[in-house]
Amino acid sequence: MEWMRAVQRLREQRDPGVLVTLTAVRGHSPREAGAKMVVGVDRTWATVGGGNMEEVAVERARALLATGTTEPETLEVSLSDKAPYQHGVQCCGGEVTMLLEPLPVVPSVAVFGLGHVGLELARILARHDLELHLVDSRPDQLTPERLQPLDDAVAGVHVHQVPVLPELVVSELPPGTHALVMTHDHAEDAALCDAALRSGRLATIGLIGSSAKWARFRRKLADEGHSPEAIARITTPIGLSEIRGKEPAVIAVSVAAWLLRLFAAQTTPATTERPAPSDHHEVS
Repeated sequence: MEWMRAVQRLREQRDPGVLVTLTAVRGHSPREAGAKMVVGVDRTWATVGGGNMEEVAVERARALLATGTTEPETLEVSLSDKAPYQHGVQCCGGEVTMLLEPLPVVPSVAVFGLGHVGLELARILARHDLELHLVDSRPDQLTPERLQPLDDAVAGVHVHQVPVLPELVVSELPPGTHALVMTHDHAEDAALCDAALRSGRLATIGLIGSSAKWARFRRKLADEGHSPEAIARITTPIGLSEIRGKEPAVIAVSVAAWLLRLFAAQTTPATTERPAPSDHHEVS
């Protein structure tokens, strides 16, 4: 169906949209209940009946897109030549109710390093509606057997096998991705932090590790030309301070909760408090 392909296309291109569904028809209408269309910022797909009713729906859908709301709403339109109209008269004689459901751009998360913590984190994040990028330089960490727990994922899972220079994946990630650096190799972590800062396209950069590791990284990043303001974009350690423990599953829950708090802050502009980092130490 055209509207289903449109929803998938918007998701793949990381563009917002609104799904419009004709939920009820009283009297006569150009389309039956259940008809759907998708409204994007600059085009539409499929139809719920055309004419004034469809134009009213498109106009309202684009108003929702402009405000960034994620709450669905209903819209009633009368198909009578005596009813108020904005885009031409429709005199079918009926009334319709339409449901407008925003299709927001879902978060994108990249986990660099699928060791014990990374795999536990991927299992949690895979249960959420987001785009999940899994990156590791070790092929044995990304085998179908090892990633089998993600087979029923709600998230869109993208596996990046990069035996050499995994930092090159940074430039391939969607703009606004949240990057989590937790590989098995400190040199790899450092290269990823450098690439992440240089990209300028990431929403957040999180690094797992101890305070001693971060002190070394700060000096190295400064020597490579990064300003203190740029280096401060890296959050380390990652996770919520109130969730304590060094077991991989505990750290993964803490980091996932930290991310979910960030997502909530993005959809609630009034929330400006930055999540407190945890006190987790190095786990690979």
